[in-house]
Amino acid sequence: MKIALWSVGKSHDRQLHAAIEEFTNRIQKYYPAAWHIIAPPKNAASLDMSTLKKQEGQLILGQLQAQDHLVLLDEKGKMFSSPDLAGFIEDQATASSKRIVFLIGGAFGVDDTVRQRADTVWSLSKLVFPHMLVRLILAEQVYRACSIIRGEKYHHM
Repeated sequence: MKIALWSVGKSHDRQLHAAIEEFTNRIQKYYPAAWHIIAPPKNAASLDMSTLKKQEGQLILGQLQAQDHLVLLDEKGKMFSSPDLAGFIEDQATASSKRIVFLIGGAFGVDDTVRQRADTVWSLSKLVFPHMLVRLILAEQVYRACSIIRGEKYHHM
């Protein structure tokens, strides 16, 4: 199984880049993992919110494969504890999922077509975080889940 970490927006922030890459590299001890940054449409600043979300949605859906398990990060999604996330990832690996795609949508969220395609909608918190910080939190939490699956000492309970 592969883990794909997708985000709509700009490249990783310089100040957070090293930390995001560190956790992504740690995930790779368990599963192949990589970031994919989906650039917003070139004319994004001139588009209304609905049109922008629709165009971003087309970009996202055009890159998904039919067998991908899409996990949409959304403040209205289901909340997981770290052990719950570990169980979820382990279940996907056991179910022979080829790839889990964790998706951080654009600045205004995602189009309904993406939400409907999502297999799981996950909320990191009831709080709203900047996109760059969500990338770091996502990478760290996926790494933490992998370490829980292996019974390693990173996660203290």
